[in-house]
Amino acid sequence: MDNDEATIEVRDLTVRYGRKVAVDSLDLRVASGEIVALLGRNGAGKTSTVETLEGYRSPSAGRVRVLGLDPSERRSHRALAQRMGVMLQKGGVYPGMGAGEALKLFASYYARPLDPQSLLDDLDLGGVARTPWRRMSGGEQQRLSLGLALIGRPEVAFLDEPTAGVDPHGRLVIREKVSALRNSGAAVVVTTHELDEAEKFADRIVIMDGGRIVASGSPRDLLASTPTAGRVRFDAREGLDTSSLAERLSAAVYESTPGSYTVQLEGGGAAADTRHAVAAVTSWLAELDLPLASLRVGATLEDVFLDLTERPTGVDEL
Repeated sequence: MDNDEATIEVRDLTVRYGRKVAVDSLDLRVASGEIVALLGRNGAGKTSTVETLEGYRSPSAGRVRVLGLDPSERRSHRALAQRMGVMLQKGGVYPGMGAGEALKLFASYYARPLDPQSLLDDLDLGGVARTPWRRMSGGEQQRLSLGLALIGRPEVAFLDEPTAGVDPHGRLVIREKVSALRNSGAAVVVTTHELDEAEKFADRIVIMDGGRIVASGSPRDLLASTPTAGRVRFDAREGLDTSSLAERLSAAVYESTPGSYTVQLEGGGAAADTRHAVAAVTSWLAELDLPLASLRVGATLEDVFLDLTERPTGVDEL
């Protein structure tokens, strides 16, 4: 990515709270027409990073530019407000305000807003146009929050947990709108704990830990690079004695959660080894006259995340 392609450019960003370093010399660039999912456990520095990009927090050190402007500078921040969309996880809507009224109000803040009624319909919120925020379902509130971030035709958008608490239909609607935003040329940064969702819609995934970026790449590249790619998982009756299967495969076999088992193949699991493991698992269960509930091959984004980050410590996110 060349310098002139970067909608968001961060160099050596450091954010401190007293002696606590929340973001440690971070470099990040996001291009126009790119969706970047920012992942990290609580305390990893995601929130501090995004709040700095949005202009709500000043960096302790480093350079931050969004659309070529310094978001921490007052005049630049006012200019960015017209070109930036922000989706808050908790919405920021007056409890008695309806969806239609909220979209019309936010549309009045921008020079070239989207049509509120069309956006209301696109987000499948026509049925709750007059329903107060406090009476909407969690999924309806999330879709309205996304609409408020989109109403001003943003060139860059920051979306916080956009699919949290949303049903499958609502997730599909949100994914379609976020993809459309990317296709319009906007740069989109999504912070989320929902790894499956990030894998579905992100062009690039950035994983943070301890205030630093520990991995960055497309979902496919991250999955291919993990040392835990050679895994076969299956679900069956809980409490099985897997020693005979482990001996047959010369591999580690363990019950990761009740009724869910993992076979860890050596050397990352070549294709032939994986096929052999799948056959061995199914035949072993058949010999025991046990049904196979499900079977999955290869690493997941959760595997990559857990391999690269420390376990949660209960620290509040910064």
